[in-house]
Amino acid sequence: MAPDKLVYMANQIATFFKSQPEGEGVDGVANHISDFWEPRMRKQLFDMIAEGKADFHPLVIKAAPKIRKVKETA
Repeated sequence: MAPDKLVYMANQIATFFKSQPEGEGVDGVANHISDFWEPRMRKQLFDMIAEGKADFHPLVIKAAPKIRKVKETA
């Protein structure tokens, strides 16, 4: 997926949840991405966060450790 599109989608999710108390917002972002994003998208998200170059909403960054990890294949 185009990196800009992935950032846009993640930030849209964060914008939806930002009105909730922070803990609930973080959990909401993590649960939504874990449940609805395919593994390739989640891997790309983790890679982009690790690179530190993308402009993710702070809720996305805080939610990242709670997002379901992608299983590595052999």
